[in-house]
Amino acid sequence: MEEQVYSRINDLYDKLKQDNASWLSCDCENCRLDTVSYVLNRIPPKYVVSGRGVTHFADVLSNPQLNADIDSLGIEGIRLVSSAKRPYHNVAREKCVEASVPSPKFNFPTFQGVVMDGSSFEPLSNATITLNMDGDLAVMNDITWANPCKTFKTTRGAYSFWVKSIPTKENGENRQFHFSIDITADGYTPITYSFEVPLISESSIGSELNMTYALKIQDLFMFRADIENPME
Repeated sequence: MEEQVYSRINDLYDKLKQDNASWLSCDCENCRLDTVSYVLNRIPPKYVVSGRGVTHFADVLSNPQLNADIDSLGIEGIRLVSSAKRPYHNVAREKCVEASVPSPKFNFPTFQGVVMDGSSFEPLSNATITLNMDGDLAVMNDITWANPCKTFKTTRGAYSFWVKSIPTKENGENRQFHFSIDITADGYTPITYSFEVPLISESSIGSELNMTYALKIQDLFMFRADIENPME
């Protein structure tokens, strides 16, 4: 499905660009990939492991209804991405992520967490989360990941970071990294949460995102400035 969607989305972008669609504000690679992701998250996946499966799937891909669904979601996604482009959206994709170099590095997992309202226990939107490493602002492995970042209602107060790999002298070296998360939100008392991450250096940089290699940060709670925090 990824190949099919990628092909049809590129065709849609090319046609819209050729027709000079007034609402199409960008057709860079990152915007196209955002649209592909938008469609893939809304189209049922198809998996095959054999030649027979590939043969069967060829018939599936020729289904006019499936392609109509992809095109419909594609236009919807293109409009959405064009109206809310990400920072660095027009930077070449190969320049967004550090190139893989075969040398010893400390590769960090993705950090994932949620910010909650301490009184209602509801996810908190429009909070600003800043990740610091050893006292300095942590640099991301991919420049399209923001630090500081914001929480949104649509993502239910969730945030994530992917820290840039740190070079070292040899493989198998042990090191402890100190991180702190600063969170602010209008009307709420700011909070700071600190944690340690022990790592062992590896032979090459982790330039491919692996969502299974993740560290879940405990849920963090913010209280309104005019409400006493019972956890203190």
